[in-house]
Amino acid sequence: MNTILILLCFAPAVIAVKIEKDEVSFDIIPTEPRSRFAMLDDVRILANGLLQLGHGLKDFVHKTKVQINDIFQKLNIFDKSFVDLAVQTNEIKEDEEELKKTTSKLQANNEELKNMSRELNSKIENLLQEKKQLQYKVGGLEDKLTQLVHEQPEMQELKEVSSLKNFVERQDKNIKQLLNIVQDQHMQLNQQNHQIRDLEDKLSSSGFQESMKNSLTIRHMNQKLLPSHLKNSTTENLEQAEPPSDCSDIYNDGVRSSGIFTIKPNGSEAFEAYCEMASDGAWTVIQRRMDGSLDFNQTWIRYVNGFGHLNGEFWLGLEKMHSISQQTEHTLRIEMEDWKNNKRYIEYMFTLGNKETDYSLHLSETSGNIPNALTEKQEMRFNTVDHKSTIQGDHTCPEAYSGGWWYKVCGETNLNGKYMKPKSKGKFERRRGIYWKSEKGRLYSLKATKIMIQPTDLENFD
Repeated sequence: MNTILILLCFAPAVIAVKIEKDEVSFDIIPTEPRSRFAMLDDVRILANGLLQLGHGLKDFVHKTKVQINDIFQKLNIFDKSFVDLAVQTNEIKEDEEELKKTTSKLQANNEELKNMSRELNSKIENLLQEKKQLQYKVGGLEDKLTQLVHEQPEMQELKEVSSLKNFVERQDKNIKQLLNIVQDQHMQLNQQNHQIRDLEDKLSSSGFQESMKNSLTIRHMNQKLLPSHLKNSTTENLEQAEPPSDCSDIYNDGVRSSGIFTIKPNGSEAFEAYCEMASDGAWTVIQRRMDGSLDFNQTWIRYVNGFGHLNGEFWLGLEKMHSISQQTEHTLRIEMEDWKNNKRYIEYMFTLGNKETDYSLHLSETSGNIPNALTEKQEMRFNTVDHKSTIQGDHTCPEAYSGGWWYKVCGETNLNGKYMKPKSKGKFERRRGIYWKSEKGRLYSLKATKIMIQPTDLENFD
C-alpha cells in the first residue's frame, strides 16, 4: 500500500520530466499535455462508495448492539426465573419433610387411639357382664317381689327393689353412652386412617399445598377425639387418676411397651416424657440423637425447659431432670453408637443440683463397656453459649465446641455438639461434633446417643 502511494506521488514528476525530454529531443510541435487530475472523478466515485459502505457498516454495528442488549436482557430474565424456581423447589422440599413428620405423628396418635379403644372395649365388656349379672339378680328380685306382693311385703323391701331398678337403669344408660362413644371413636379412627393413606399417597405427588391443608385439618380433628368425650362423660369408671411420679411407676403398673407418658414428679408440674421399658425396669429418656434433624446449639432457657419432639430427637430439660432425680437415688445411663454401628454404654451413680448451682452434676462410675470420659467426684456445671459458668482455662467451651453441656475443662466429651456426618474421605470435624473422649484414650465419633435415668435399686446394689 505504501509503494502504491509513493508511485502516485512521483508519477506526475516523472511524466513532466519525460515531456521536457521530448521537447528537447524532438523539434516538433508539442501536443496538449494530459491533465494530472484526470482520475479525480473516479476518486470521488470511490470515496462516495466508501462513505456509503461506512454508513452501512455503522448501521449494522448499531443493530447488532441492540440485538446483543436484547439477548442479555433475556438472559437476565432467564437467570432470575431459574433462581426463583430453585427457591420454590427448596420450599417444596421443606414442605415435604414437614408433611412426612406430620404423617408420622398422626400414625403414632392413631396407635395410641387404637390402644385406648381396646381398653374401652375391655371395660365395656366388663360392664356388659355386670349388666347380665344385674339382670339375673333383678329377675330373681322380680320373682321375689311377686311373691312378696301376694304376701303383703313391707315398704322397706319395696324401696330397696325400687332403688335397685333405678341403679340398673342408670347402668344401662351409662353403658349406652359408652357404646355411643366407642362407635364415634371407631368412625373417627376410620376417617383418620383414610386421611393418613391420602397423605401418604400425596407425598409422592406434586400437590403439597393441598396436602398441608389436609394435615392441618387432621391435626384439628385429632385434638377433638376421645379425650374430650371422656372428660364430658359422667361414668365414674373412666375418671382419670393422678399421673405417676415417674416411668418406674408406669412399669410397676404392668406396662411393658415403650412410649410417651405423662408423669408428675413430687413438687413438680405434670409433663410428658418418653419411657423406655426394659427387662430390668423403666428408664426416663433425657436426651436422644439419631439423625441430626434437630439443632442442639440452643440457649440456656431452651436447655432448662427442653426442646425437640419426644418421638424423634429431643432434650427433656434440666429442670425436669432435676425434679425426677430429687425423688430418690438414680442411675444415669449413656448409650452410644458409632458410624460403624458399634454400640457401647456406661452407667453412673449421680446427683444433680438445682438452677442456682447451674444444675451441677456429680458422677460416680458403676459399670459399662467403654472407658470413662466424664469427670468423676467433681462438680461439673452446665454451660451454654449465653450462660457460662466458671470453667478452668480461658476458652469459651459452648462457642468453641457448640451445644450445651456439663464442662469441667474445655475439650472434654460433648454429646450435645454439632451433628457431623462422615465426609467422603472418612474424616470428621471431630472437636465440633458428637464425640466420646476417654482420658488418654481414643476419641469415638458418634452417630447416635441416648441419655437415660432410672431409680437405683439400693437393696440389690453391690
